[in-house]
Amino acid sequence: MSHAKPENQIDYIELPASDIEKTKTFYRSVFGWEFTDYGPDYTSFHDGRMAGGFTKLQAPGTGVLLVIYSTDLDAVQKKILAAGGRIVKDTFSFPGGRRFHFSDPNGNELAVWSE
Repeated sequence: MSHAKPENQIDYIELPASDIEKTKTFYRSVFGWEFTDYGPDYTSFHDGRMAGGFTKLQAPGTGVLLVIYSTDLDAVQKKILAAGGRIVKDTFSFPGGRRFHFSDPNGNELAVWSE
């Protein structure tokens, strides 16, 4: 995406899917969403306003992953730890950027990404 990223705002949402092709067919036929595949276990969608993805790497029923954008992953990690959060998945690269996952004091898992 070429638009300016909203610093420290929800920028992307991931949902679990057991069958990527059926998921794409469903959302394309019902809502007209467009998809870009990143291998057999991940597809990204765009609904005309917001982007997100469906992944086979999470089991369905585990919930939605909210992804927040930040230009400085290290600074955000330090803030999360200082505020009582935990890093549950260290920073890793993916097509288009890098991200890490954290849990808030309630145990909710979210992610922060950067280009």
